[in-house]
Amino acid sequence: MFYGSCVALVTPFKDGGIDEEKLKELVHYHIENKTEGLVPCGSTGESATMTHKEHARVIEIVVKEAGKKIPVIAGTGSNSTQETIELTQHAKEIGADASLLIVPYYNKPTQSGVVQHFSAVCKKISLPIIVYNIPGRTGINMLPSTFIQLVEKNKNIVGIKESSGNLDQISEIAASLKDKENFTILSGDDSLTLPILSVGGKGVISVLANIAPKDTYDLCSFFKQGQLEKAQKIHYKMFPLMKALLLETNPIPIKTAMEILGICTASFRLPLCAMDEKNKEKLIEELKNVGYLQ
Repeated sequence: MFYGSCVALVTPFKDGGIDEEKLKELVHYHIENKTEGLVPCGSTGESATMTHKEHARVIEIVVKEAGKKIPVIAGTGSNSTQETIELTQHAKEIGADASLLIVPYYNKPTQSGVVQHFSAVCKKISLPIIVYNIPGRTGINMLPSTFIQLVEKNKNIVGIKESSGNLDQISEIAASLKDKENFTILSGDDSLTLPILSVGGKGVISVLANIAPKDTYDLCSFFKQGQLEKAQKIHYKMFPLMKALLLETNPIPIKTAMEILGICTASFRLPLCAMDEKNKEKLIEELKNVGYLQ
C-alpha cells in the first residue's frame, strides 16, 4: 500500500532542458530524509510543458535512482485516453511501482466518461493506479459514487489523491471503502493532510515535502503512531508556510523556495514565470518563521 509522506517532485530545468544531475540529487535527498514515495511528472513537476520524450526520461531517472528503496508513483495521466495508456505502459515497462492518473482535464467528460476512461486504462495495463481528483485544474469533480464504482470494477485501482478540498466527499469515499484491504486515500493539499488522516486517509502527495521532507514525514508518522498532539504541533507550525506555497500557481512558490534555500534553481517554462517580488517577500517571511531561513 502507498502511504505516508510522498513528494510531488519538482522537475529541475537548466538551459532549457531537464537538469538530470539535479533531479538525481533530489531523489537521493528524499531517500535520505525518509520520504516514503516519489511522484514525478505531476502538476508540481510541470508535466504539462514537457515533451513525451522528456516525460519518459524524468520517470526513467527517478525509477533508476530510487532503486526500489522507496516507491515511484509515476504521473502518466492525460486528457486523451490513448495517450494515458501509452504513458502508463511506458511507466510499467521501466519499473515504476504505480501510476498517478489525473481525471481528464479540459474536455470535461461526464461521470460516465470518467469511468470509461479509467476502466480502459485498467483493462490494458496491470500497474497499480492511484486516481488524481483535482477539480481546480481539470474543470470537473469526480463524484464519490463515480470513484467507488471505479474501484468496484477495477482491481488495480488502489487509491486516490484527493485535491477537491471537500472533506465531506473524502469522508464518503473513506467510509465506503474502509474495509477494502490495501486501499489508500492520499491528501493532495498539504494544509488538509491532518484532517484527511483523521477521516481515514493514509498520507499525502506533498508539495511542501520538496523543502520539508522531515516535517512532512513526522506529521504522518506521529498520526499513525497515535501521537496526535505531536502531529498537530507540526501542522500548526507549518500551516502558514503551506498557505504561502499557494500565493501563486504551483509550482512557482515551491521552486522559488527551493532556490532561496539553495536546493535547486527556480527555472520555469512559460506560461509559468518568476514569482512576484511582494509574494516572494511573504514566502521568505514564512520560511524564516519555521526556522528554515535565518
